[in-house]
Amino acid sequence: MDKPIWILNGPNLNLLGEREPEIYGPDTLLDIHEATKRLAHEIGVSIDFRQSNREGELIEWVHEARQAASALIINAGGYTHTSVSLRDAVASLKIPVVEVHLSNIYAREPFRRHSYLSEVVHGTITGFGAQGYLLALKAASSLARPVDVPFRVAST
Repeated sequence: MDKPIWILNGPNLNLLGEREPEIYGPDTLLDIHEATKRLAHEIGVSIDFRQSNREGELIEWVHEARQAASALIINAGGYTHTSVSLRDAVASLKIPVVEVHLSNIYAREPFRRHSYLSEVVHGTITGFGAQGYLLALKAASSLARPVDVPFRVAST
């Protein structure tokens, strides 16, 4: 793959490991970034990992990903449930998009059970904690590869 897989993280994800670890787990965003870098190396892809608490910045990054990314993984945090503008930006993409959530949003408060993004992404991974990012990276990598390039995980 010529272009990296982008991983965008929304508001409050910079507080992972501190904020409600009983819901989001003990891993920090840095822990998740390091784990995704290791997996990316193993499967032969590169990543661009970013976080913002600002909706407009996330939208700008999605626009930028149109040309610069081979696939997009997005954990939009609370914007998942509120941002039509972010949904519209994601809908404009022609690359594979995987939505990821640490907690199972469908087993939480009623307002969290609706995702504006789910209807415009290739798939959603929810409820697997930090492991969800690794599952999303495998899925995005597989979706972004040309048909004639086999998906492989390096043996350990």
